[in-house]
Amino acid sequence: MSQYDYDIAVLGGGPGGYVAAIRGAQLGKKVALIEARELGGTCLNRGCIPTKALLHGAEVYEQTVGAGAFGINAENVSFDYSGMAAYKNATVEKLVSGIGSLEKAHGVTVIKGFGRLTDNHNIDVVQPSDEHVSVSFDKLILATGSSPARPPIEGIDGKNIVTSDDILAMTELPESFVIIGGGVIGIEFATLFATLGKPVTVIEMMPSILPGADADVVRTCLRVLKKKKVVIVNNAKVTKLEGGDTVTVNYELNGNVKTASGACCVVSVGRRAETRGIGLEELGIEMNRAFVNIDDHCRTNIENIYAIGDITGKIQLAHVASAQGLVAAANAAGHDETMDYSVVPSCIYTSPEIAFVGVSEDKAKAMGIEYKVGTFNVAGNGRAMVMGENLGIVKLISDMDDKLIGAQLMCPRATDMIAELAAVMKLGGTVKDIADTIHPHPTVSESVMEAAHDWEGLCCHSIPKRK
Repeated sequence: MSQYDYDIAVLGGGPGGYVAAIRGAQLGKKVALIEARELGGTCLNRGCIPTKALLHGAEVYEQTVGAGAFGINAENVSFDYSGMAAYKNATVEKLVSGIGSLEKAHGVTVIKGFGRLTDNHNIDVVQPSDEHVSVSFDKLILATGSSPARPPIEGIDGKNIVTSDDILAMTELPESFVIIGGGVIGIEFATLFATLGKPVTVIEMMPSILPGADADVVRTCLRVLKKKKVVIVNNAKVTKLEGGDTVTVNYELNGNVKTASGACCVVSVGRRAETRGIGLEELGIEMNRAFVNIDDHCRTNIENIYAIGDITGKIQLAHVASAQGLVAAANAAGHDETMDYSVVPSCIYTSPEIAFVGVSEDKAKAMGIEYKVGTFNVAGNGRAMVMGENLGIVKLISDMDDKLIGAQLMCPRATDMIAELAAVMKLGGTVKDIADTIHPHPTVSESVMEAAHDWEGLCCHSIPKRK
């Protein structure tokens, strides 16, 4: 029996930490999971799940308003945001409870409280009752996650200036919004608010919204947002915020000072690692600013300590954290596994959805990679037409040897369909492999096959391209 209380301790119960704890237990180790707040971390409680619950509610509302096109009579349709928030909370609570049950079923000891390392084999846990519990361990997996970044902008602490955490806690919806940041989080919130009929202005410092998405995908997304009356301001630097019942956002654009105003300002400019106050510096763990340095085994410079998720500064996505958690737990249990970040799909829950993996066409051009593209317009897909969704594109990018190196999807179910392309890439497959795979009809996934046929110059369901 180990001299320590636990073979493996996991500090942080988000999508990386709680999965790591279960995997460690599955591999026969005695595991403790330490979490100061709710199990599931940011993703489940203040990020992925609550935003998608609200977005789904907004989508149902939008579909109901337009139900007449399908021969369904739905008059005087309205929404109750407090009811949407209650649905979101109930969904989150059910999933949090489920995680607790999973940990218990696998024999993981869950310890509630804030953990701080006292040395490389001990953690002092301050519990909600202010009692201190000492936890000793052989191996440790750090998984303390991240929180919304608050940049040093004058007035950022003013009234009605909020982060994504704050907006998700609201039970009443403000009448108008200014969103600072045109990344994934900002554009998902813009989609939510605008679908519910609220005026939205998005201010983005970069020349384009949604980094990682190809220009043609972004153009289509902008068409949808414009139809929802969302105003996008690119190349704009926010200089000052003035809080109040009406928030004024001052920004510079082309050398001129301009303003935008709304009842609420959402600051959505990225996330910062939560590594403060947990004893890393005192222990001598190597850092890169606020991030923890790790090798491809998810191991820090201290041999028995691993780190996963947002604190590693790799790719701040829940599914990457979970993948790292599985690798770290296996290695902490004595196995030899490594992380591979070469194929990581990204999803954006706009309407229609956007998903991509691998190298974009824009990036291939910038890198000087010789490539070939196959595309398919979703307007030609029968299932999408049945759904009333005729806007979008599926694009496959290969190298000159036919090997799939990237894919960009904007269509219904894109976030579900991207896994097929990630699997093909992971296996080193080709676009011809996709073209030769029989896809079920009628499904939106046929658009992937059609794009592969277009790559061959043999697409039956699109007008031939001019030579």
